[in-house]
Amino acid sequence: MDTQLLHQIITDQKEAFNRPRNLIEREVDLKPYLKTKQVVVITGIRRCGKSSLLYLIKEKLGLKENQFCYFNFDDERIIHESELLDQIYLAHIEEYKQDPVFFFDEIQNVPKWEKFVNRMHEKGLRLFVTGSNANLLSSEIATSLTGRNKTITLYPFSFSEYLKITGKNYVTDTPSSKQVSLIQSDLTDYMRLGGMPLVIAEDDLDLINQYFQDILYRDIVARYRIQQVNELKQIALYLFANTSKLFSYATLQSVSGVKSTYSVKSYVEYLEQSYLFSYLKKFDYSVKKQLMNSRKAFVVDTAFANHLGFQFSENKGRLLENCVYLQLLRQGKQVFYHSAKKECDFLIQKGLKITEAIQVCYELNDLNIQREVDGLNEAMQIHSLKKGTLIIGRNQLKKSVLPQHMHAVPAWQWLLQ
Repeated sequence: MDTQLLHQIITDQKEAFNRPRNLIEREVDLKPYLKTKQVVVITGIRRCGKSSLLYLIKEKLGLKENQFCYFNFDDERIIHESELLDQIYLAHIEEYKQDPVFFFDEIQNVPKWEKFVNRMHEKGLRLFVTGSNANLLSSEIATSLTGRNKTITLYPFSFSEYLKITGKNYVTDTPSSKQVSLIQSDLTDYMRLGGMPLVIAEDDLDLINQYFQDILYRDIVARYRIQQVNELKQIALYLFANTSKLFSYATLQSVSGVKSTYSVKSYVEYLEQSYLFSYLKKFDYSVKKQLMNSRKAFVVDTAFANHLGFQFSENKGRLLENCVYLQLLRQGKQVFYHSAKKECDFLIQKGLKITEAIQVCYELNDLNIQREVDGLNEAMQIHSLKKGTLIIGRNQLKKSVLPQHMHAVPAWQWLLQ
């Protein structure tokens, strides 16, 4: 690549990266990653705050300008070739006469990036890299960086982070009835807007459409050389409209017009690898049966479902279930759903045992109480659980009729725990 242009890009990017920002602390314990000598890999969907987390890490490390090298490989001015990484490294040496700590954004765009990272790691240099394609990162890490990396999976803002970024500060231990009403209102806004930082900052759901286009064309179509672009898009739109619901490949074939079941399966995987969707398996002690059973699709941010999938007011229950699922993932839980004669939304597995059963209901009333309780109760009986949790958006029951072994908690309170 032209040396003069590269130097200009490095200067431009470093200036932008160093710009003071109004950032909040993410709900990620950074201490292990600040201390480690291993390569730190930050993964997650585009625009969820990975670059900002790099900036926070740089600030916590107290690095001066001559001590670090930053580069974003999503810049349209660069040519993605394997020699580029060495050129960036040598440009830093030429400028500052010392080895840097590396901060690389969207590194999966560069061929053989893992070879360079491994070589720098063996020299004793520290590297922090981000990427937004799970398949490429995991396959490359497996070949060259096994046992030499620590990974952070970053999600859009949680409800707690949403409150921080919007300047809300509540006494959640003993809130007044007024505060509860305000928190409920904020939760409704959060379910509508989701947790993508810029969408929240500008209160602009139209940004979601651009994010979707970027993910579709840059992370999937271009990378996997897909010809059936409209068909892929139809599958994504169907999953947006049916978030937290079971889906089948046959249905996706029908709505998209894709003739090959193999292609449909590949497209579903590509959507997951770009972090747009996560698929929840039915619990079974047989791994083979887990793979054969239908899965539920959850979107990485509720704003995609709201803006591209369905009418918000009619689907608050499914959106709340989606929010709870994402929070369980943030907590690092191993999650399944339960389905036998009845259904329960989430089972939490720890080791070889199911340790928790969770039912989610946006509005609990006299009409649906029996269904919700029966599903939770069945899951508890099958897995010998003494307690079950019912997460409720709004409790419309005239009197408390829940069994003693079931714990009911308001959704806002559970999300802020």
